[in-house]
Amino acid sequence: MKTFHIHIKGIVQGVGFRPYVYQLCRAQNLKGWVNNTTDGVHIHINATLEKATQILNKLVANAPVLSHITNTAIKETAFVNYTTFTIINSESSQQPTLLLTPDFAICKNCSAELFSESDKRFQYPFITCTHCGPRYSITKKMPYDRENTTMDIFTMCPSCNTEYEDPLDRRYFSQTNSCPHCAIELSLIENGKTQYNFTDLDYVVSQWNKGKIIAIKGIGGYLVTCDATNEEVIERLRKLKNRPSKPFALMYHDIYELAEDVEMDIGEKLELESAGAPIVLLALKKDRMTPIAIEAIAPKLNLLGVMLPYTPLYKLLLEKFKKPIVATSGNISNATIIYQDDRLEELQHIADSILSNNRQIVTPQDDSVVRYGSIKSYRTIIRRSRGLAPSYLNTELELSNNTVLAMGALLKSTFTLLAHQNIHISQYLGSTDTLEAQENYQNTLTHFENLFHPDIEVILVDKHPDYFATVLGKEMAQKRNVKVIEIQHHKAHFFAVLGENNLLHTHEKILGVIWDGTGLGDDGNIWGGEFFTFQRGKTARVHSLEEFPFILGDKMAKEPRISALVMTSGVIDATALKEKFSKTEWNIYQKMMATGALKSTSIGRLFDAAASIILGIDIQTYEGEAAMQLESAAYRYFRANNFTRYYSYLKEEKLPENFIHFLFENIQQDIHKGFQPDFIAAKFHISLAHYIAIIAKREGVQKVAFSGGVFQNQWLIELIRSFMDDDFDLYFHKELSPNDENISFGQLMYYIYNKD
Repeated sequence: MKTFHIHIKGIVQGVGFRPYVYQLCRAQNLKGWVNNTTDGVHIHINATLEKATQILNKLVANAPVLSHITNTAIKETAFVNYTTFTIINSESSQQPTLLLTPDFAICKNCSAELFSESDKRFQYPFITCTHCGPRYSITKKMPYDRENTTMDIFTMCPSCNTEYEDPLDRRYFSQTNSCPHCAIELSLIENGKTQYNFTDLDYVVSQWNKGKIIAIKGIGGYLVTCDATNEEVIERLRKLKNRPSKPFALMYHDIYELAEDVEMDIGEKLELESAGAPIVLLALKKDRMTPIAIEAIAPKLNLLGVMLPYTPLYKLLLEKFKKPIVATSGNISNATIIYQDDRLEELQHIADSILSNNRQIVTPQDDSVVRYGSIKSYRTIIRRSRGLAPSYLNTELELSNNTVLAMGALLKSTFTLLAHQNIHISQYLGSTDTLEAQENYQNTLTHFENLFHPDIEVILVDKHPDYFATVLGKEMAQKRNVKVIEIQHHKAHFFAVLGENNLLHTHEKILGVIWDGTGLGDDGNIWGGEFFTFQRGKTARVHSLEEFPFILGDKMAKEPRISALVMTSGVIDATALKEKFSKTEWNIYQKMMATGALKSTSIGRLFDAAASIILGIDIQTYEGEAAMQLESAAYRYFRANNFTRYYSYLKEEKLPENFIHFLFENIQQDIHKGFQPDFIAAKFHISLAHYIAIIAKREGVQKVAFSGGVFQNQWLIELIRSFMDDDFDLYFHKELSPNDENISFGQLMYYIYNKD
């Protein structure tokens, strides 16, 4: 008999791993111990090598469903004659090398107990166990133990403590364990007064029924809620949030009610009911059963962002209300979600009442957003945050031993930390063009440094000198006297999709289609419609959309009419274009285009121009509004024609001399012929997919990878797959969003591959 040490790394804390090890080893009559440390789970057992290996294999094969194992090791150690198998206290003396555990939605067992009158936690709004509840959002330091979370101020009652100390109980070492006798307490803030120890959830429901707006503290921050069937209160909420038309997410009380309003396949159902419990974008049914005020909720769109109650509090409230609610981030439009109780005064300008609680949130998170294809059920992450962030698992990647911080981009920002060969990608941090968002970015980065104490050796930044993350990264590098490396925006996108799909060491030539709104190019112009190749370590820009004048900076992204002007001037009849501008604007903009303005190749602006010409959308009130409405128009056409009739403006397997001019000349001809906007929008999308296929054939590649915010467009991806699936191997993002959230990860991949 010998003593063996088993070491398991990954997401193995806060998921019931130690009780699982304890029960397995006790069942096998093994002696030894298991504990958590800052670098994973450690097990010592008395056994033969064959038996120890067998136990390790069983641990991996049947690991708890919420765990993710990235690495295991087994070795003989000094013999100790153990007499029993125990769980010993966690150790935290070493530098943390763990992956963080995301927050989890309420599990089925806790849901059942929540509504069981015989259970001690009947209708207790903060019921949890080792299989569900907050993790990342309440963690102050590592390892994940109660004293290292914001649960440290709550003392368990004798009953809860018994559960906590029983290795055979579902709540053994459940760090969020509590019950009505040792409760996390609700409070209601209304008319400037606070009711502590608030328990009357029926009152909250009555306020919804009266058309009131209620802010509710959740896992990652406050959600602002109201009755989704009441158009008047939704319009009032829009004014208060300064959100004229951006769609709101809805929360339904169960999957059956939801199925009455949206089309949903098994993949989408499983996503909604998963531990991550994200918002899922689903197509509306023509004949909806629930009288939701759809035009107030998602104006001119065919998709609805929906989620199920992921906390026990939401479950209790929705079960009583029996109708869907609007559930949107607690903030003014484009600001960071409010999560600190000392900022409740800001919420009082939006909400009639605030339902809070005394469990502190350490770091804020918006709800994650996921989308599935309608024809081929692929998954696209639109926003990676609560329930999905911050860890990233890909055991096939070859990672550097350096500690590296990648700062990301400006919009949809994230940062990525590589430490001890673990990748940590922050949750979505918003657009860092406001002071508040910049503070949130810095606070989250500071939190990561407090968790991992990384000795950062290299900092990676975007090439754009004015991005907040670039400026901050360079300041940090100077203070710490470490190396800073600039990486071009679209190359970071390309390396993000290459890295995620484990293509960095493929010898075949790979075509990268990188389409987005803006990013500073190597030539000083604004790129966004790029085609790169990658082969044997060399990256080349082989094609792009034709250049057009880039004028007026951020104003151009907010006003699709400007994109229409710069792309179609001299190509289509100017009469209709002139109607979109005042005489003064027209004259000034003409001069700006003629005086050697910056150039752009942005596909994002191409979508804006098309939306302006086809749908008459000249001003957009939120990022991507014009493109989303153009996609909705295309979807209406495809749906009306049973997804079978596909027409492209490109008739041959070669490109016209100027694709932009060719495209808009043909669009104008279709408008003059009286074709419906939905048909023209569909034809625009089909032509872009055809365009990519032509370039791929011209480059003679088998593998094509896609990244950039444009590829959040479901119908563009559907059409690309229709045109190219039979002839090419296609690679999209799987666990990361195609938008700028992946830039920080791409910067890291670029550095790792090119550092030598």
